Amino acid sequence: MSEPPGATVTLTEGTTADEPSKALTAQRVLPLRRPGRWIATAVVLVLVAQFVHGLITNPFYQWERWSYWFLRPTILDGLLITLEVTAYSAVLGLVGGILLALGRLSKNPVLRAVSWTYVWALRSIPLIVVLIFLYNFSALYKTLSVGIPFGPAFFSFDESRLATDMVVAVIGLSLNEAAYAAEVVRGGILSVDQGQHEAAAALGLPKGYQFRKIVFPQALRSIIPSYVNQLIGLVKGTSLVFYVSLLDLFGSAQTMGSTYPGDIVPLLLVVTVWYLILTSVVSVIQFYVERHYARGATRSLPPTPLQKLRTGLTDLRARIRREAAL
Repeated sequence: MSEPPGATVTLTEGTTADEPSKALTAQRVLPLRRPGRWIATAVVLVLVAQFVHGLITNPFYQWERWSYWFLRPTILDGLLITLEVTAYSAVLGLVGGILLALGRLSKNPVLRAVSWTYVWALRSIPLIVVLIFLYNFSALYKTLSVGIPFGPAFFSFDESRLATDMVVAVIGLSLNEAAYAAEVVRGGILSVDQGQHEAAAALGLPKGYQFRKIVFPQALRSIIPSYVNQLIGLVKGTSLVFYVSLLDLFGSAQTMGSTYPGDIVPLLLVVTVWYLILTSVVSVIQFYVERHYARGATRSLPPTPLQKLRTGLTDLRARIRREAAL
C-alpha cells in the first residue's frame, strides 16, 4: 500500500523494543509533492527558450553586423572614455560624498545647512540639466579669477580653455554623484552602534582617528552595497555625456548609427553587451569587497561562486546516491 506524501515510513521488520535505535535509523521521510512548483518551472523554461530562440533566429538583430562592430576601434575608443569618466567621477563623487556626509553630521549649523542644501539641490536637478548648464558655463563666466574675496584678483584664466569636454563631463557627474553618495555614507555612519563611538571617546582617541580606524571601517559594510548600486548607475549615466560633445561608448555607437542607419540595432546591441560586461565586473568586485569586510562580523565568510558550485555538485551526487540506494 502506498503512503501519502510527507508521511514517515518505518521499517520495523526484525525490530524489538530493546532496539529503538535500529528503528530510527530505518525511518525514511517521503518529500511532499509540489506540482505547482514544477508547472511554474516548466512555464519559465519555455518562455526563456522562446526568448533565446527569437534572439538568435530573428534576422532583424543582424548578429553578423554585431560581431563586426563589437571590437571596432571607434567602439573601443568610446569604451575607454566611458571607463575614464566613470573612474574619475566615482573617486571624486565618493570623496565629495564623505565630506558632505560629515558636514551633515557636524555640530556646526552652517556646515549642516550648506551640506543639506547641496544634497537637496543636486538630487532635485536632473543630471542632463547639470551637464548642459556646465557645458554653457562659459557664457555666464568668461573668465575665472583667484584672489581676495570682494577684493583684487591675483590671476585670471579663460574658463573655456580649462573646461574641456572631459572636464565638464567629470565635474558634472561628480557633483551629481556626491549628492547621492553623501546620503549613502551618512546612512552607513549612522548604522554603526553608538557604543563604538562611546568606547572610542572613552579611550581618548582623537576624532579623526576614531573616524578613520573605528567608525568608517564598520560603516563600510553598510555603505558598499548601496554605493556599488550608485556606481552601476554612474556607469550607465555616462551615456549622457554624449550631449556635451564627448563621444563615450554610447556616443560612438550613436555617431556610427547616424552614418550607417541600417546598423542601428546591431550598434545598440553592442552598447548593451558592453554595459552588461561592465556592470557584471563591478558586481563581482562588489562581492569580494563585501566578503572582505564581512570578516569578524559573521561566523563564516559567505562562499564564493566556485565554492557554491562545488557544494552544489557534491550535494547532487549525494542525493543521486541516496535515491539509487532506495
